[in-house]
Amino acid sequence: MEAGAIRPGYELWRPNREKPEANSARALVVFLLLISAGLALVITIGGWTRLEGAKPVALLYVALYVLFAFLVARWNRGSLPVIAALAIILAIFAGIAAPAWFDRSKEGLTGPALPDDLLGLLCLVLVPVQVILIAVAMVAFNQEWHVEEERPIGDELPPVEPPKGRGPTKRRATTRRSSAPRTGGTRRTTATRRTRKA
Repeated sequence: MEAGAIRPGYELWRPNREKPEANSARALVVFLLLISAGLALVITIGGWTRLEGAKPVALLYVALYVLFAFLVARWNRGSLPVIAALAIILAIFAGIAAPAWFDRSKEGLTGPALPDDLLGLLCLVLVPVQVILIAVAMVAFNQEWHVEEERPIGDELPPVEPPKGRGPTKRRATTRRSSAPRTGGTRRTTATRRTRKA
């Protein structure tokens, strides 16, 4: 048989993907990716007129996060370390950008489409979201979604044959039940005979 070939009557399945913790981790990673992409998009559009050279990077992050959310939803395990690395960089960018937005909230400065304080707050919210995303992505990566095993098609197991030289279990149980009243009856007869002789 060739390497990687499946035996006739068997199919490949991934048991780790059926665990509840794996499904929860996958759903959480997808949710955090979409939340991060939404926050990054709102910050980009809201501060579009005041962003200096970071517009393509921000839009690239939004596109990559949506793409990775699609891949993780299809059980792509290889994208999880890349997601964690990108989340680290985005958390650094958001942590640096938040004080700059708060510093712009002064009189005499023309503000962007959204208030500067709101943009700074969204940047601050983006930092813990990225930290949680890093942790969940690493947990999901250790769950080994890629492990494959063979199982019979339809998950039907072959019938178990009874051991040779022994009768079925039902007959033994019937014999034990039928012998119990006889023993009890014999004991009663002996007890009554002894009483009569005395």
